[in-house]
Amino acid sequence: MATASADFLSGADWAVILVYLGGIIALGSWFGKDQHNTRDYFLGGKDIPWWGIGLSIVAAETSALTIIGVPAIAYGQNGDLAFMQLIIGYVIARIILAAVMVPHYLKGEIYSPYQLFSNAFGEGARRTAGVFFLLSETLSAGVRVYVACIPVTLMLGKRILGSFAGGDPILGAILLFVVLSLLYTCVGGVKAVIWTDAVQFGLFLFGGLFTLCYIPHFFAGGAGEVLRVAAAGGKLHWFNASVSWASLWRQPINIWMGVIGGTFMVMSSHGAEQLIVQRVLACKTVRDGRRALILSAVVIMPLFLIFLLVGVMLWAYYQKFSLAIDVPEVRPGSGILANDYIFPIFMLTAVPHILKGLLIVAILAAAMSSVSSALTSLASVSTMDFARRLLPDKSDGFFLRLSKVSTVLWGAVLIVVASASRARPFVVETAFSLRGLTSGALLGGLLLALWWKRGGSAPVIVGMLCSLGVMTWISSQSAKFAIYFPWYTMIGCAVTILVALVAREFSGRMD
Repeated sequence: MATASADFLSGADWAVILVYLGGIIALGSWFGKDQHNTRDYFLGGKDIPWWGIGLSIVAAETSALTIIGVPAIAYGQNGDLAFMQLIIGYVIARIILAAVMVPHYLKGEIYSPYQLFSNAFGEGARRTAGVFFLLSETLSAGVRVYVACIPVTLMLGKRILGSFAGGDPILGAILLFVVLSLLYTCVGGVKAVIWTDAVQFGLFLFGGLFTLCYIPHFFAGGAGEVLRVAAAGGKLHWFNASVSWASLWRQPINIWMGVIGGTFMVMSSHGAEQLIVQRVLACKTVRDGRRALILSAVVIMPLFLIFLLVGVMLWAYYQKFSLAIDVPEVRPGSGILANDYIFPIFMLTAVPHILKGLLIVAILAAAMSSVSSALTSLASVSTMDFARRLLPDKSDGFFLRLSKVSTVLWGAVLIVVASASRARPFVVETAFSLRGLTSGALLGGLLLALWWKRGGSAPVIVGMLCSLGVMTWISSQSAKFAIYFPWYTMIGCAVTILVALVAREFSGRMD
Protein backbone atom coordinates (compact mmCIF):
# COMPACT_ATOMS: atom_id res chain seq x y z
CA MET A 1 0.00 0.00 0.00
CA ALA A 2 1.29 3.48 -0.87
CA THR A 3 2.21 5.43 2.23
CA ALA A 4 3.70 8.63 0.83
CA SER A 5 2.22 11.09 -1.62
CA ALA A 6 5.02 10.51 -4.10
CA ASP A 7 4.11 6.79 -4.17
CA PHE A 8 0.90 7.71 -5.99
CA LEU A 9 2.69 9.57 -8.80
CA SER A 10 4.26 7.83 -11.77
CA GLY A 11 7.04 9.04 -14.02
CA ALA A 12 4.40 10.09 -16.55
CA ASP A 13 2.70 12.28 -13.91
CA TRP A 14 5.98 13.94 -13.07
CA ALA A 15 6.67 14.46 -16.76
CA VAL A 16 3.32 16.27 -17.14
CA ILE A 17 4.09 18.48 -14.13
CA LEU A 18 7.61 19.34 -15.33
CA VAL A 19 6.45 20.03 -18.90
CA TYR A 20 3.80 22.41 -17.52
CA LEU A 21 6.26 24.28 -15.30
CA GLY A 22 8.82 24.64 -18.07
CA GLY A 23 6.20 25.48 -20.69
CA ILE A 24 4.47 28.19 -18.67
CA ILE A 25 7.80 29.90 -17.92
CA ALA A 26 8.81 29.74 -21.59
CA LEU A 27 5.40 31.00 -22.71
CA GLY A 28 5.40 33.92 -20.30
CA SER A 29 8.94 34.90 -21.23
CA TRP A 30 8.17 34.73 -24.95
CA PHE A 31 5.05 36.89 -24.70
CA GLY A 32 6.96 39.45 -22.68
CA LYS A 33 10.06 39.65 -24.85
CA ASP A 34 9.34 43.18 -26.13
CA GLN A 35 9.38 45.38 -23.03
CA HIS A 36 10.62 48.86 -23.93
CA ASN A 37 8.88 51.08 -21.36
CA THR A 38 6.54 51.06 -18.37
CA ARG A 39 3.54 51.20 -20.71
CA ASP A 40 4.60 47.86 -22.15
CA TYR A 41 5.43 46.42 -18.74
CA PHE A 42 2.29 47.43 -16.83
CA LEU A 43 -0.30 47.88 -19.62
CA GLY A 44 0.96 45.30 -22.10
CA GLY A 45 1.31 47.97 -24.78
CA LYS A 46 -2.52 47.99 -24.88
CA ASP A 47 -2.52 45.45 -27.69
CA ILE A 48 -3.83 42.37 -25.85
CA PRO A 49 -7.16 41.04 -27.18
CA TRP A 50 -10.15 41.53 -24.89
CA TRP A 51 -10.95 37.82 -24.64
CA GLY A 52 -7.47 37.05 -23.28
CA ILE A 53 -7.93 39.78 -20.67
CA GLY A 54 -11.40 38.45 -19.78
CA LEU A 55 -10.03 34.96 -19.12
CA SER A 56 -7.13 36.48 -17.18
CA ILE A 57 -9.59 38.32 -14.92
CA VAL A 58 -11.18 35.02 -13.94
CA ALA A 59 -7.81 33.32 -13.47
CA ALA A 60 -6.53 36.16 -11.27
CA GLU A 61 -9.41 35.81 -8.83
CA THR A 62 -9.25 32.00 -8.80
CA SER A 63 -6.52 30.88 -6.43
CA ALA A 64 -5.44 27.33 -5.64
CA LEU A 65 -7.40 27.65 -2.43
CA THR A 66 -10.51 28.38 -4.52
CA ILE A 67 -10.02 25.22 -6.57
CA ILE A 68 -9.80 23.04 -3.47
CA GLY A 69 -11.88 25.19 -1.10
CA VAL A 70 -15.02 25.61 -3.21
CA PRO A 71 -15.52 21.84 -3.56
CA ALA A 72 -14.89 21.58 0.19
CA ILE A 73 -17.79 23.98 0.83
CA ALA A 74 -20.25 21.68 -0.92
CA TYR A 75 -18.61 18.51 0.44
CA GLY A 76 -18.71 19.46 4.11
CA GLN A 77 -21.35 18.76 6.70
CA ASN A 78 -24.47 20.76 5.80
CA GLY A 79 -22.68 21.80 2.61
CA ASP A 80 -24.65 22.40 -0.59
CA LEU A 81 -24.77 24.72 -3.61
CA ALA A 82 -25.86 27.83 -1.66
CA PHE A 83 -22.59 29.58 -2.52
CA MET A 84 -24.06 30.13 -6.00
CA GLN A 85 -26.21 32.89 -4.52
CA LEU A 86 -23.04 34.88 -3.95
CA ILE A 87 -22.00 34.40 -7.59
CA ILE A 88 -25.17 36.21 -8.69
CA GLY A 89 -23.76 39.32 -7.03
CA TYR A 90 -20.41 38.68 -8.71
CA VAL A 91 -22.12 38.84 -12.11
CA ILE A 92 -24.19 41.93 -11.30
CA ALA A 93 -21.09 43.82 -10.14
CA ARG A 94 -19.24 43.12 -13.39
CA ILE A 95 -22.16 44.44 -15.44
CA ILE A 96 -22.26 47.64 -13.35
CA LEU A 97 -18.49 48.11 -13.64
CA ALA A 98 -18.58 47.52 -17.39
CA ALA A 99 -21.26 50.17 -17.82
CA VAL A 100 -20.05 52.77 -15.32
CA MET A 101 -16.37 52.38 -14.50
CA VAL A 102 -14.65 51.25 -17.70
CA PRO A 103 -14.98 54.68 -19.39
CA HIS A 104 -13.21 56.26 -16.40
CA TYR A 105 -10.45 53.62 -16.46
CA LEU A 106 -9.73 54.21 -20.14
CA LYS A 107 -10.05 57.99 -20.24
CA GLY A 108 -6.47 58.84 -21.05
CA GLU A 109 -3.73 56.49 -19.88
CA ILE A 110 -3.78 55.55 -16.23
CA TYR A 111 -1.89 52.79 -14.47
CA SER A 112 -4.10 52.19 -11.44
CA PRO A 113 -7.54 53.21 -10.14
CA TYR A 114 -5.78 55.30 -7.50
CA GLN A 115 -4.96 57.88 -10.14
CA LEU A 116 -8.69 58.69 -10.08
CA PHE A 117 -8.27 59.54 -6.39
CA SER A 118 -5.45 61.90 -7.32
CA ASN A 119 -7.43 63.55 -10.11
CA ALA A 120 -10.29 64.30 -7.73
CA PHE A 121 -8.68 64.88 -4.35
CA GLY A 122 -4.92 65.19 -4.76
CA GLU A 123 -1.92 63.07 -3.88
CA GLY A 124 -2.86 62.50 -0.23
CA ALA A 125 -5.96 60.51 -1.16
CA ARG A 126 -4.04 58.60 -3.83
CA ARG A 127 -1.30 57.60 -1.40
CA THR A 128 -3.84 56.54 1.23
CA ALA A 129 -5.65 54.29 -1.24
CA GLY A 130 -2.34 52.93 -2.51
CA VAL A 131 -1.16 52.08 1.00
CA PHE A 132 -4.46 50.35 1.76
CA PHE A 133 -4.03 48.18 -1.33
CA LEU A 134 -0.33 47.44 -0.82
CA LEU A 135 -0.84 46.42 2.79
CA SER A 136 -3.90 44.21 2.22
CA GLU A 137 -2.59 42.60 -0.97
CA THR A 138 0.88 41.90 0.47
CA LEU A 139 -0.53 40.10 3.47
CA SER A 140 -3.36 38.30 1.69
CA ALA A 141 -1.19 37.23 -1.27
CA GLY A 142 1.57 35.96 1.03
CA VAL A 143 -0.91 33.98 3.08
CA ARG A 144 -2.59 32.62 -0.07
CA VAL A 145 0.79 31.26 -1.11
CA TYR A 146 1.32 29.60 2.27
CA VAL A 147 -2.16 28.08 2.49
CA ALA A 148 -1.94 26.74 -1.07
CA CYS A 149 1.37 25.10 -0.19
CA ILE A 150 -0.22 22.90 2.49
CA PRO A 151 -2.26 20.66 0.12
CA VAL A 152 0.42 20.93 -2.58
CA THR A 153 2.87 19.41 -0.11
CA LEU A 154 0.49 16.47 0.23
CA MET A 155 0.29 16.07 -3.56
CA LEU A 156 3.95 16.48 -4.51
CA GLY A 157 5.46 14.90 -1.42
CA LYS A 158 7.44 16.28 1.49
CA ARG A 159 10.72 14.70 0.44
CA ILE A 160 10.77 16.24 -3.04
CA LEU A 161 9.65 19.70 -1.94
CA GLY A 162 11.93 19.59 1.06
CA SER A 163 14.90 19.11 -1.26
CA PHE A 164 14.41 22.72 -2.43
CA ALA A 165 14.75 24.16 1.06
CA GLY A 166 16.97 22.09 3.30
CA GLY A 167 14.33 19.55 4.23
CA ASP A 168 11.50 22.05 4.83
CA PRO A 169 8.69 21.02 2.41
CA ILE A 170 6.41 24.02 3.06
CA LEU A 171 9.26 26.46 2.44
CA GLY A 172 10.19 24.43 -0.63
CA ALA A 173 6.65 24.80 -1.99
CA ILE A 174 6.66 28.54 -1.23
CA LEU A 175 9.94 28.99 -3.10
CA LEU A 176 8.65 26.87 -5.99
CA PHE A 177 5.55 29.01 -6.50
CA VAL A 178 7.13 32.42 -6.02
CA VAL A 179 10.41 31.87 -7.85
CA LEU A 180 8.81 30.20 -10.87
CA SER A 181 6.15 32.91 -11.08
CA LEU A 182 8.86 35.55 -10.80
CA LEU A 183 10.78 34.12 -13.75
CA TYR A 184 8.13 35.09 -16.27
CA THR A 185 6.48 37.97 -14.42
CA CYS A 186 9.74 39.89 -14.04
CA VAL A 187 10.69 39.37 -17.68
CA GLY A 188 7.32 39.82 -19.34
CA GLY A 189 5.27 42.10 -17.11
CA VAL A 190 1.50 42.18 -17.36
CA LYS A 191 1.40 40.79 -20.92
CA ALA A 192 3.15 37.62 -19.78
CA VAL A 193 0.85 37.40 -16.75
CA ILE A 194 -2.32 37.81 -18.81
CA TRP A 195 -1.40 35.20 -21.42
CA THR A 196 -0.17 32.65 -18.88
CA ASP A 197 -3.36 33.33 -16.90
CA ALA A 198 -5.44 32.50 -19.98
CA VAL A 199 -3.62 29.17 -20.36
CA GLN A 200 -3.87 28.43 -16.65
CA PHE A 201 -7.60 29.18 -16.73
CA GLY A 202 -7.98 26.45 -19.35
CA LEU A 203 -6.06 24.02 -17.16
CA PHE A 204 -8.12 24.38 -14.01
CA LEU A 205 -11.36 24.46 -16.03
CA PHE A 206 -10.25 21.14 -17.53
CA GLY A 207 -9.59 19.83 -14.01
CA GLY A 208 -13.13 20.62 -12.89
CA LEU A 209 -14.83 19.28 -16.01
CA PHE A 210 -12.78 16.09 -15.99
CA THR A 211 -13.72 15.39 -12.37
CA LEU A 212 -17.42 15.93 -13.12
CA CYS A 213 -17.23 13.44 -15.98
CA TYR A 214 -14.99 10.94 -14.17
CA ILE A 215 -16.73 10.39 -10.82
CA PRO A 216 -19.98 9.02 -12.38
CA HIS A 217 -17.80 6.27 -13.88
CA PHE A 218 -17.74 4.65 -10.39
CA PHE A 219 -21.56 4.42 -10.18
CA ALA A 220 -23.65 1.87 -12.06
CA GLY A 221 -26.32 4.50 -12.72
CA GLY A 222 -23.80 7.11 -13.87
CA ALA A 223 -24.36 10.82 -13.26
CA GLY A 224 -28.05 10.27 -12.55
CA GLU A 225 -27.27 8.02 -9.61
CA VAL A 226 -24.65 10.41 -8.28
CA LEU A 227 -27.13 13.28 -8.34
CA ARG A 228 -29.85 11.16 -6.72
CA VAL A 229 -27.49 10.30 -3.86
CA ALA A 230 -26.52 13.96 -3.55
CA ALA A 231 -30.14 15.12 -3.60
CA ALA A 232 -31.05 12.60 -0.88
CA GLY A 233 -28.25 14.08 1.22
CA GLY A 234 -29.54 17.65 0.70
CA LYS A 235 -26.47 18.58 -1.35
CA LEU A 236 -28.32 20.15 -4.28
CA HIS A 237 -30.09 22.85 -2.26
CA TRP A 238 -29.00 26.30 -3.46
CA PHE A 239 -31.65 28.92 -2.63
CA ASN A 240 -32.20 30.58 0.76
CA ALA A 241 -34.60 33.54 0.91
CA SER A 242 -34.66 33.86 4.72
CA VAL A 243 -35.35 37.44 5.82
CA SER A 244 -35.13 37.28 9.61
CA TRP A 245 -32.67 39.73 11.12
CA ALA A 246 -30.29 37.08 12.44
CA SER A 247 -30.28 34.94 9.30
CA LEU A 248 -29.94 37.94 6.99
CA TRP A 249 -26.54 38.94 8.39
CA ARG A 250 -25.12 35.60 9.44
CA GLN A 251 -24.32 32.21 7.95
CA PRO A 252 -25.54 30.42 5.92
CA ILE A 253 -25.49 32.45 2.70
CA ASN A 254 -28.87 33.79 1.63
CA ILE A 255 -30.00 35.40 -1.62
CA TRP A 256 -29.91 38.93 -0.16
CA MET A 257 -26.36 38.42 1.04
CA GLY A 258 -25.47 37.12 -2.40
CA VAL A 259 -27.12 39.81 -4.51
CA ILE A 260 -26.29 42.83 -2.32
CA GLY A 261 -23.19 41.77 -0.40
CA GLY A 262 -21.67 39.91 -3.35
CA THR A 263 -22.21 42.89 -5.64
CA PHE A 264 -20.42 45.24 -3.27
CA MET A 265 -17.56 42.78 -2.78
CA VAL A 266 -16.83 42.51 -6.49
CA MET A 267 -17.45 46.21 -7.11
CA SER A 268 -14.45 46.70 -4.85
CA SER A 269 -12.23 43.79 -5.90
CA HIS A 270 -12.80 44.43 -9.62
CA GLY A 271 -13.28 48.18 -9.47
CA ALA A 272 -11.02 49.57 -6.76
CA GLU A 273 -8.24 47.01 -6.32
CA GLN A 274 -5.31 46.98 -8.73
CA LEU A 275 -5.11 43.18 -8.87
CA ILE A 276 -8.04 43.03 -11.30
CA VAL A 277 -8.31 46.63 -12.54
CA GLN A 278 -4.81 46.43 -14.02
CA ARG A 279 -6.13 43.97 -16.58
CA VAL A 280 -8.96 46.26 -17.66
CA LEU A 281 -6.47 49.14 -17.95
CA ALA A 282 -4.55 47.01 -20.47
CA CYS A 283 -7.53 47.03 -22.85
CA LYS A 284 -7.26 49.02 -26.05
CA THR A 285 -10.70 50.68 -25.99
CA VAL A 286 -13.71 51.16 -23.74
CA ARG A 287 -15.55 48.61 -25.84
CA ASP A 288 -12.80 46.04 -25.29
CA GLY A 289 -12.75 46.75 -21.55
CA ARG A 290 -16.47 46.16 -21.34
CA ARG A 291 -16.21 42.98 -23.39
CA ALA A 292 -13.48 41.64 -21.10
CA LEU A 293 -15.56 42.24 -17.95
CA ILE A 294 -18.71 40.80 -19.51
CA LEU A 295 -16.79 37.71 -20.63
CA SER A 296 -15.59 37.23 -17.07
CA ALA A 297 -19.23 37.59 -15.92
CA VAL A 298 -20.34 34.92 -18.39
CA VAL A 299 -17.58 32.53 -17.30
CA ILE A 300 -17.55 32.98 -13.53
CA MET A 301 -20.96 31.46 -12.77
CA PRO A 302 -20.49 28.14 -14.60
CA LEU A 303 -16.92 27.93 -13.28
CA PHE A 304 -18.02 28.11 -9.64
CA LEU A 305 -20.96 25.79 -10.34
CA ILE A 306 -18.54 23.22 -11.80
CA PHE A 307 -16.36 23.21 -8.67
CA LEU A 308 -19.32 23.18 -6.30
CA LEU A 309 -20.69 20.17 -8.20
CA VAL A 310 -17.24 18.59 -7.90
CA GLY A 311 -17.68 18.87 -4.12
CA VAL A 312 -21.17 17.37 -4.33
CA MET A 313 -19.92 14.45 -6.41
CA LEU A 314 -16.94 13.91 -4.11
CA TRP A 315 -19.39 13.64 -1.22
CA ALA A 316 -21.39 11.02 -3.10
CA TYR A 317 -18.20 9.18 -4.03
CA TYR A 318 -16.98 9.01 -0.42
CA GLN A 319 -20.36 7.72 0.74
CA LYS A 320 -19.53 4.65 -1.35
CA PHE A 321 -15.74 4.44 -0.98
CA SER A 322 -13.41 5.12 1.92
CA LEU A 323 -10.48 7.53 1.81
CA ALA A 324 -7.36 5.80 0.49
CA ILE A 325 -5.14 7.91 2.74
CA ASP A 326 -5.97 9.71 5.97
CA VAL A 327 -6.66 13.42 5.99
CA PRO A 328 -3.55 15.09 7.45
CA GLU A 329 -3.85 16.71 10.83
CA VAL A 330 -5.01 20.31 10.48
CA ARG A 331 -3.29 22.86 12.67
CA PRO A 332 -5.69 25.42 14.23
CA GLY A 333 -5.21 28.86 12.70
CA SER A 334 -3.46 27.47 9.61
CA GLY A 335 -6.08 28.87 7.24
CA ILE A 336 -7.01 25.47 5.85
CA LEU A 337 -9.75 23.04 6.90
CA ALA A 338 -9.80 19.26 6.88
CA ASN A 339 -12.25 19.15 3.96
CA ASP A 340 -9.83 21.19 1.84
CA TYR A 341 -7.77 18.00 1.52
CA ILE A 342 -10.59 15.94 -0.01
CA PHE A 343 -10.13 17.00 -3.64
CA PRO A 344 -6.32 16.64 -3.52
CA ILE A 345 -6.68 13.18 -1.95
CA PHE A 346 -9.10 12.16 -4.69
CA MET A 347 -6.66 13.40 -7.34
CA LEU A 348 -3.83 11.38 -5.82
CA THR A 349 -5.64 8.14 -5.17
CA ALA A 350 -8.55 7.72 -7.59
CA VAL A 351 -7.46 9.22 -10.92
CA PRO A 352 -5.43 7.38 -13.61
CA HIS A 353 -1.84 8.37 -14.24
CA ILE A 354 -1.15 11.25 -16.64
CA LEU A 355 -4.64 12.59 -15.91
CA LYS A 356 -3.55 12.68 -12.27
CA GLY A 357 -0.59 14.81 -13.33
CA LEU A 358 -2.92 17.12 -15.26
CA LEU A 359 -5.19 17.61 -12.25
CA ILE A 360 -2.22 18.47 -10.04
CA VAL A 361 -1.09 20.87 -12.76
CA ALA A 362 -4.52 22.55 -12.49
CA ILE A 363 -3.84 23.30 -8.79
CA LEU A 364 -0.34 24.55 -9.58
CA ALA A 365 -1.75 26.72 -12.38
CA ALA A 366 -4.21 28.41 -10.05
CA ALA A 367 -1.51 28.98 -7.44
CA MET A 368 0.98 30.47 -9.90
CA SER A 369 -1.70 32.64 -11.48
CA SER A 370 -2.54 34.25 -8.14
CA VAL A 371 1.16 34.79 -7.33
CA SER A 372 2.00 36.43 -10.66
CA SER A 373 -1.10 38.62 -10.47
CA ALA A 374 -0.12 39.83 -7.01
CA LEU A 375 3.46 40.54 -8.09
CA THR A 376 2.58 42.67 -11.11
CA SER A 377 -0.14 44.63 -9.28
CA LEU A 378 2.09 45.37 -6.27
CA ALA A 379 4.96 46.42 -8.54
CA SER A 380 2.65 48.65 -10.57
CA VAL A 381 1.25 50.56 -7.58
CA SER A 382 4.59 50.94 -5.80
CA THR A 383 6.31 52.14 -8.99
CA MET A 384 3.67 54.27 -10.72
CA ASP A 385 1.68 55.59 -7.74
CA PHE A 386 4.60 56.17 -5.40
CA ALA A 387 8.10 56.08 -6.94
CA ARG A 388 7.15 58.00 -10.09
CA ARG A 389 5.52 60.76 -8.03
CA LEU A 390 8.55 61.02 -5.75
CA LEU A 391 11.10 60.98 -8.62
CA PRO A 392 9.48 63.08 -11.39
CA ASP A 393 12.77 63.87 -13.15
CA LYS A 394 13.77 60.27 -13.83
CA SER A 395 13.45 58.76 -17.31
CA ASP A 396 10.96 56.08 -18.32
CA GLY A 397 13.88 53.71 -18.83
CA PHE A 398 14.78 54.18 -15.18
CA PHE A 399 11.24 53.29 -14.11
CA LEU A 400 11.18 50.24 -16.36
CA ARG A 401 14.30 48.95 -14.61
CA LEU A 402 12.82 49.92 -11.26
CA SER A 403 9.62 48.02 -12.15
CA LYS A 404 11.56 44.80 -12.65
CA VAL A 405 13.53 45.31 -9.43
CA SER A 406 10.29 46.09 -7.62
CA THR A 407 8.72 42.87 -8.91
CA VAL A 408 11.63 40.84 -7.49
CA LEU A 409 11.47 42.68 -4.17
CA TRP A 410 7.75 42.04 -3.84
CA GLY A 411 8.46 38.38 -4.56
CA ALA A 412 10.87 38.35 -1.63
CA VAL A 413 8.24 40.02 0.56
CA LEU A 414 5.67 37.36 -0.36
CA ILE A 415 8.14 34.63 0.57
CA VAL A 416 8.72 36.28 3.97
CA VAL A 417 4.98 36.73 4.64
CA ALA A 418 4.19 33.18 3.53
CA SER A 419 6.96 31.78 5.73
CA ALA A 420 5.91 33.89 8.72
CA SER A 421 2.36 32.61 8.36
CA ARG A 422 3.43 29.10 9.37
CA ALA A 423 4.56 30.01 12.86
CA ARG A 424 2.15 32.87 13.54
CA PRO A 425 -1.54 32.01 13.08
CA PHE A 426 -2.49 35.65 13.68
CA VAL A 427 -0.80 36.53 10.37
CA VAL A 428 -3.24 34.22 8.57
CA GLU A 429 -6.22 35.63 10.44
CA THR A 430 -5.11 39.23 9.86
CA ALA A 431 -4.46 38.72 6.17
CA PHE A 432 -7.77 37.01 5.46
CA SER A 433 -9.68 39.68 7.36
CA LEU A 434 -7.70 42.71 6.15
CA ARG A 435 -9.00 42.57 2.58
CA GLY A 436 -12.56 42.68 3.90
CA LEU A 437 -11.61 45.51 6.24
CA THR A 438 -10.08 47.69 3.50
CA SER A 439 -12.27 46.81 0.51
CA GLY A 440 -15.15 49.03 1.61
CA ALA A 441 -12.85 51.99 2.19
CA LEU A 442 -11.34 51.64 -1.29
CA LEU A 443 -14.73 51.33 -2.97
CA GLY A 444 -16.20 54.22 -0.97
CA GLY A 445 -13.25 56.46 -1.83
CA LEU A 446 -13.52 55.57 -5.52
CA LEU A 447 -17.27 56.30 -5.59
CA LEU A 448 -16.64 59.67 -3.94
CA ALA A 449 -13.99 60.48 -6.57
CA LEU A 450 -16.57 59.88 -9.30
CA TRP A 451 -19.35 61.68 -7.45
CA TRP A 452 -17.59 64.78 -6.15
CA LYS A 453 -15.05 65.00 -9.00
CA ARG A 454 -13.09 67.69 -7.13
CA GLY A 455 -12.35 68.45 -3.49
CA GLY A 456 -9.83 68.29 -0.68
CA SER A 457 -8.30 65.00 0.32
CA ALA A 458 -8.94 65.25 4.08
CA PRO A 459 -12.65 64.19 4.12
CA VAL A 460 -11.93 61.13 1.97
CA ILE A 461 -8.88 60.10 4.00
CA VAL A 462 -10.82 60.52 7.27
CA GLY A 463 -13.68 58.47 5.82
CA MET A 464 -11.37 55.65 4.74
CA LEU A 465 -9.54 55.54 8.07
CA CYS A 466 -12.83 55.53 10.01
CA SER A 467 -14.09 52.72 7.78
CA LEU A 468 -10.99 50.67 8.59
CA GLY A 469 -11.48 51.36 12.31
CA VAL A 470 -15.17 50.44 12.27
CA MET A 471 -14.61 47.26 10.29
CA THR A 472 -11.77 46.23 12.58
CA TRP A 473 -14.08 46.67 15.57
CA ILE A 474 -16.88 44.69 13.89
CA SER A 475 -14.43 41.91 13.09
CA SER A 476 -13.20 41.83 16.70
CA GLN A 477 -16.78 41.53 18.02
CA SER A 478 -17.62 38.43 16.00
CA ALA A 479 -18.27 36.43 19.17
CA LYS A 480 -21.08 38.84 20.11
CA PHE A 481 -22.67 39.45 16.70
CA ALA A 482 -21.25 37.48 13.81
CA ILE A 483 -21.71 39.44 10.59
CA TYR A 484 -20.78 37.19 7.68
CA PHE A 485 -17.99 38.34 5.36
CA PRO A 486 -20.10 39.20 2.25
CA TRP A 487 -21.51 42.22 4.10
CA TYR A 488 -18.14 43.71 5.07
CA THR A 489 -17.51 45.67 1.89
CA MET A 490 -20.97 47.23 1.85
CA ILE A 491 -20.70 48.32 5.50
CA GLY A 492 -17.18 49.70 5.03
CA CYS A 493 -18.22 51.56 1.89
CA ALA A 494 -21.21 53.13 3.68
CA VAL A 495 -19.03 54.25 6.61
CA THR A 496 -16.47 55.81 4.24
CA ILE A 497 -19.08 57.80 2.35
CA LEU A 498 -21.06 58.93 5.40
CA VAL A 499 -17.99 60.03 7.38
CA ALA A 500 -16.56 61.80 4.33
CA LEU A 501 -19.85 63.66 3.80
CA VAL A 502 -19.91 64.79 7.44
CA ALA A 503 -16.21 65.76 7.36
CA ARG A 504 -16.67 67.74 4.16
CA GLU A 505 -19.70 69.55 5.55
CA PHE A 506 -17.86 70.32 8.77
CA SER A 507 -14.73 71.57 6.97
CA GLY A 508 -16.92 73.72 4.72
CA ARG A 509 -18.48 75.41 7.71
CA MET A 510 -15.07 75.94 9.29
CA ASP A 511 -13.97 77.75 6.12
